Amino acid sequence: MPEDQGYMTMNVHATALRPLLGLTVLVVEDSRFASEAIRLLCIRSGARIRRADSLTAAHRHLRVYRPSVVIIDLGLPDGSGVDLIAELAGEDASARPVILATSGADGDGMAQVALDHGADEFLPKPIASVAQFQQTILSHLPVDMRPAGPRLMSDETISPDPIALTEDLSHLDELLGSGQDALPYVTPFLQGLARLTDDSELKRVSAGLSAAMKSGTGHRAAITATRDMIRARLDMRELV
Repeated sequence: MPEDQGYMTMNVHATALRPLLGLTVLVVEDSRFASEAIRLLCIRSGARIRRADSLTAAHRHLRVYRPSVVIIDLGLPDGSGVDLIAELAGEDASARPVILATSGADGDGMAQVALDHGADEFLPKPIASVAQFQQTILSHLPVDMRPAGPRLMSDETISPDPIALTEDLSHLDELLGSGQDALPYVTPFLQGLARLTDDSELKRVSAGLSAAMKSGTGHRAAITATRDMIRARLDMRELV
């Protein structure tokens, strides 16, 4: 980690319309679609964004600079985001970024685990409200880093680029082609993607994957049904 370095900010001041101006947000997220959502939220809020798609990539970023805010997905391809949360939470308070955990996977206990390991707040996916995003971060920043005066709360929501969704679906189809060993990673990823897109059919097949993984039976049928649904979604996008 960088030494003697506090919050990373640009030499600018936050405004009522851009309350996160000057902040750098590191998003540790393997989903392109989810990352695109946070990128749009940052743009609307004035923050600069950097992305890491794994714990390894996140550590590379953190060796070079200290972000003001770190948003960490709990399910990553090379481990649990909880480990990174605990690591950052153990840093000196003067250099500690705001730590937000996020997940779209099933399970009520995930939020509490993240909070117990030092996350400042848990944001369930989908994250779409500009006002909620801004207020969550501002509430954990030092007072002198918040914009002065009254601020108009936006009712704006964001819609990520569907191309990013296509990339996620293609990635999941490839992983499922490798067999049932991919299920512990693919299942929560797909659950989160189904929530982000509010796609009832993706929710259905992700529930089937989850049930097969928990029961230890029916893997092949669940994987086939999921891949068929994913390919149908990809075919529809190719026709647009």
